[in-house]
Amino acid sequence: MSTITEIQEAIVRLPANEKLALFAWLQSQGEPVMSATDEAALLASLDKAAAALDAGKGISIVRVREDIRQLCLR
Repeated sequence: MSTITEIQEAIVRLPANEKLALFAWLQSQGEPVMSATDEAALLASLDKAAAALDAGKGISIVRVREDIRQLCLR
């Protein structure tokens, strides 16, 4: 296979499990979506949020669900 069209036609004929394997492999070949700096910032933010929850600062899951429900109704 030497063209994108040939590859696309071959992929269409693959069984579902082989398509999934191909998809996973293709994803592993790409560059990370998140930079190391962004990942570190996200992890620090999650640590901070976890500490706040451990200290009793936060809102109940019931309130979160209610807020989400209200947002979805808009």
